Amino acid sequence: MSLIHTCYRILEVDRSVAFYEALGFNEIGRLPIRDEAVNVFMGLPEDGPEPRLELTYNIGRTEPYEVGTGYGHIAISTSDLDHTLAELEQQGIAPERPPYTVSDGGSRLCFVRDPDGYRVELIERG
Repeated sequence: MSLIHTCYRILEVDRSVAFYEALGFNEIGRLPIRDEAVNVFMGLPEDGPEPRLELTYNIGRTEPYEVGTGYGHIAISTSDLDHTLAELEQQGIAPERPPYTVSDGGSRLCFVRDPDGYRVELIERG
């Protein structure tokens, strides 16, 4: 078995797609589900046609979703965290706090939040 993708429920398609595109994802496709919802599939360039994220927009939903206490985050690696953060800042995306390490010699990391409040960890890997 292998993990295929993660699904988030979102309130605004364009806003969420723009956020994940700023993180390096690209939109692979959209799949309408009758007149109830639209699934937007997002992938990373190295994944080819396989999506990493499924963003589900439930038509007519206006109330924010509760992220819940069990959800943590997804993680994305970058070779240059400072450069990534500078690019994100130009698009109005700021980290929760400045980059830090969890242990001596460990990778630098920080977190950003998507438009619906889901946390995304950015990890610097050489």
